[in-house]
Amino acid sequence: MADDDEIILSELSDDELVLQMHDDLYDGMKPEIEEGVNILLERGWEPYEVLTKALVGGMTIVGNDFRDGILFVPEVLLAANAMKGGMAILKPLLAETGAPKVGKMVIGTVKGDIHDIGKNLVGMMMEGAGFEVIDLGINNAADKYIEALKSEGADILGMSALLTTTMPYMKVVIDSLVEMGIRDDYIVLVGGAPLNEEFGKAIGADAYCRDAAVAVETAKSFIARKHNQMKA
Repeated sequence: MADDDEIILSELSDDELVLQMHDDLYDGMKPEIEEGVNILLERGWEPYEVLTKALVGGMTIVGNDFRDGILFVPEVLLAANAMKGGMAILKPLLAETGAPKVGKMVIGTVKGDIHDIGKNLVGMMMEGAGFEVIDLGINNAADKYIEALKSEGADILGMSALLTTTMPYMKVVIDSLVEMGIRDDYIVLVGGAPLNEEFGKAIGADAYCRDAAVAVETAKSFIARKHNQMKA
C-alpha cells in the first residue's frame, strides 16, 4: 500500500494528473477525483475542459471495458459514483459558463416496473459522456415522460423495463408521442433485460440498447446526425 501514498496529486503535471484521474476513476476513487478536479480548476482550467479531458475521457475507458466484458456492473457503478463527485463540483461552474451540452435526456423505468439498476447505470454513463440527464425514477406513466420531455426541452427519451409484463407500456408512450404529433422531435431509446432489437423496432423506438455503453454510443451517433441535419 505504501506505493499508493507516494502519489501526491498536486505535484503531478497537468498531463500526468489527467492520466492519474483516468486511473482513479477506473478504480472508483471518489475523494481523489474530487481533489483532482479542484487542482485543475485552481490551475486555471476551464470547467468544460476538466469535464471532457479528465472525467469524460476516463469514463470512456470505463465504458469501453464494460462493453468488452473487462469491467462489470459493480465496478462501473463505483466509477460512475466517483465521477458524480467530480460532477458535483463542476455542475454549478458549467452552468455559469454556459458550457456546451452534448444533449439532454429524460430517462425512467416504465409504469408498473420498479427496477432501476440498469436505468441508473445508463443515466450515470450518459452523464459521464457529457449529457444532461433528467432521471424520473421508476413506475412512470406516459404523461410523466411527455411532460418532462417538453418542460426540459430534451433531445432523448430513454425507457427501461425489466418485466415482460411492463415491456408493452413502452409502445403506449411512443404511441402517445405519435398522437400528439411530436414523435419526430425526440430520439427514443429503449432497454432492459427482456427486450431485443426486434421488439424495439416493433414498438417504433429509434434503437434498442443492450447495455449502458451501447446506450451512450447510440445516443452520441443520433445526436451527431441530428446536428448534421440541422446544419443541412
